[in-house]
Amino acid sequence: MDPERARELLTGERERIEQAIAALGHGDAELADDESEPGDRDSEDLYQTEFDAGLAEDLAEQLAALERAEARLQAGIYGLSVESGEPIPDARLEAVPTAERTLAEQELRDRS
Repeated sequence: MDPERARELLTGERERIEQAIAALGHGDAELADDESEPGDRDSEDLYQTEFDAGLAEDLAEQLAALERAEARLQAGIYGLSVESGEPIPDARLEAVPTAERTLAEQELRDRS
């Protein structure tokens, strides 16, 4: 893949991740309705808190993968599998700019 195109993809991915992180920090801060009884929203709030925590963890993992991809681009090895050194098809990198392995290698890894 052309390094300039790779840079574009990674820049777009960084923007997407950073926007998602920012949106997570600006969750609904609704004030309770005066007619609500105490505990009416407790289970919804707990669910949302756990959902947000899981999303924050996922975004942190995505950001770490992005940083590894940026380092590979800087080193001139972006687009090569971290396992085998085989080229990762451009179509895969277009779909998943942070891909570290070929699709076959990733599927094998996911099964283990």
